[in-house]
Amino acid sequence: MNCFEWNPRGSWCLVAVLAVVAGAGAQPPATRTVGHVDELHGVKVADPYRWLENETDPEVLQWVEAQNAHSRSYFDRFAERKAILSRLKELSSVASSSAPSVVNGRYFFSRHEGLKNHSVLYVRKGSHTAEPTVLLDPNTFSADGTVALDWRSISPDGSLIAYGKSSSGDEKSTLYIKDVQTGKYLPDTIPHTRYCGIAWRKDSRSFVYTRYPAPGEVAEGDEDYYRKVYEHRLGGDWKKDRLIVGDLSTKEEMLGPYANSTNEWLLLSRSVDWSKNDLYFRAADGRESFRPIAVGLDGKVNADLIDGKLYIHTNVGAARYRIVTADPKQPGPEHWKTLIPEPGPGGVITSFTVIDRKLVVSMRDDAHSRIVIHGLDGKLIDEVKLPTLGSVGGVSGEWDGGEFFFGFSSFAYPPANFRYDMRTRKLECIDRMEIDVDPKRYETKQVWFTSRDGTKVPMFVVSKTGIELNGKNPTLLYGYGGFDISITPRFRKGLFVWLDRGGVYASANLRGGGEFGKKWHLEGRRDKKQNVFDDFIAAGEALVERGYTNPRKLAIYGGSNGGLLVGACMVQRPNLFRAVVCAVPLLDMLRYHNFSIARLWIPEYGSADDPEQFKWLHAYSPYHHVKPATSYPATLFMTAMSDSRVNPLHAWKMSALLQSQTTSDRPILLRTETKAGHGAGKPLSKRLEADADRWTFLMNELGMIAASTSDWPQAAISP
Repeated sequence: MNCFEWNPRGSWCLVAVLAVVAGAGAQPPATRTVGHVDELHGVKVADPYRWLENETDPEVLQWVEAQNAHSRSYFDRFAERKAILSRLKELSSVASSSAPSVVNGRYFFSRHEGLKNHSVLYVRKGSHTAEPTVLLDPNTFSADGTVALDWRSISPDGSLIAYGKSSSGDEKSTLYIKDVQTGKYLPDTIPHTRYCGIAWRKDSRSFVYTRYPAPGEVAEGDEDYYRKVYEHRLGGDWKKDRLIVGDLSTKEEMLGPYANSTNEWLLLSRSVDWSKNDLYFRAADGRESFRPIAVGLDGKVNADLIDGKLYIHTNVGAARYRIVTADPKQPGPEHWKTLIPEPGPGGVITSFTVIDRKLVVSMRDDAHSRIVIHGLDGKLIDEVKLPTLGSVGGVSGEWDGGEFFFGFSSFAYPPANFRYDMRTRKLECIDRMEIDVDPKRYETKQVWFTSRDGTKVPMFVVSKTGIELNGKNPTLLYGYGGFDISITPRFRKGLFVWLDRGGVYASANLRGGGEFGKKWHLEGRRDKKQNVFDDFIAAGEALVERGYTNPRKLAIYGGSNGGLLVGACMVQRPNLFRAVVCAVPLLDMLRYHNFSIARLWIPEYGSADDPEQFKWLHAYSPYHHVKPATSYPATLFMTAMSDSRVNPLHAWKMSALLQSQTTSDRPILLRTETKAGHGAGKPLSKRLEADADRWTFLMNELGMIAASTSDWPQAAISP
């Protein structure tokens, strides 16, 4: 049944809310309901918590405050939380650096030290071993760390840095420009540059960039769309910047300009779908109009232009990608010539970078990274030997330089940065995280399981070495499964708080992601989204069947699209999971597209405005599948007031609904962060507090720790 039924727990008054704030306890704040019913394509759909969508309503804000107080009373019962937070601080205070990006003899890298809220951006001149100087310190942007560095772009001569700065995690950045040598700021300041794409001209005196409308330029509520491309000359007034591309097919169309490796050519990606894009190019000086490379094709296309030839990375005609070449005078797909063919099953070509006039190709093989080097003629030159099965965090080098850099990590391999010499083919570690974690104490296994429709799906399982498979291990299963995003083995400092207490961590490579190319993505989106949930449920069942855990010791965690994942799996199989952490989630899939920037995701999910798409969304939308009088897992919803991607209404409405309907004594908690957003730019202090709450919740609900007070039901510490 998809209709709602309500019990007496669903009524309250504002006075009751304020009373709860004053003395929160085991009973959640009761939440009033409204009799709102939509009729969508002949189907009546109840929405009893519609009023919680008004995030500026004082009544809603007071309700959020009451829910936070209720959740705080849960977390504060645990003396062990202090030890968890202390250990998280120890792990987080270990210094770590990014691999350098080299631009015209300058080496730019970020470094985090101690418990600073943000990493500091440094620059070295002449060598990657030269003494660094501070270029940007986001810790000075605000006293509480809530103003963040969103993105950055270095000019071709290395003399200038353009960067975006935003507050409270809203990612609505303003562009600033700083002189690298003198440290002085240029007068150029450009607002409305969220997720800015920048393509510098070779002379470093101008750039092409993306900007969203200023208030009043479009209809109210549409400022999050109509992203257009402009050209800015240093010293000019941004309001007079020349419009380069503004003829959008829809307000949701995403335009992405970027320069080729020599900054002599401008490329432009145009897309209204996460699975495909059109690609154009022209000379960067604007002497000619854009010429098409790929238009209307069913796939993704990315390119570089070196020595008079186009090198194109595409999954058109090759689901796991290939690299083709074309003459700029005849750039269309009918003239493409395969240079590096599509790899075999399990392999994916993820990207390439031109370095030393060679192709440094990043690949994935069964969801872990590889780096191979080819000549511009396609001939294989070398494969970089990586330390273990793990993830490469980007490759950086210059098209005519003799070196490149990359970061590498795995679940139990702390982050390290490497330099590869193109002439000697020598790989050296130039920097590594010195953390008190002994990799030999942990083991990572890649296991495969069978999903509902017979598809084989892998997941990585991390635990202490030699773990006993007795079915009693507290286990946390993570997944994402969407938007062609690949989840690969990476080092997570906080994970050792869990592993060192005997916990098992599993990360599933679900359909909807990009781990195995185009087909893997398409089989987990739109009308096939249920495949993702089936994969995740099968992953949980596999962990039980193989003796890692049992349903009383199994928790699941996901954020954003992953929040949708765990929300759907929780309502579909509530008896399989003991606890759920659902972060910044999408949960009302019939109305999600009406808020924030969510219309951009219609190609991935569909829209309930369409009768056929309504059917598949209505079939799984978590908010619409909460059943009355059902025992649901303990659940922690985590969201944020300034989330400009996923509106907090999803977590608010779902937590209220579950609190009113669950028959178990397991808590349904809502934690709403103030002065924070979807996650990008969140200060370390806030991340540590949130992580401490999350681990405390999981450890309690899976019976690993006990509370110091008895005003809440205690999870049984038994198998």
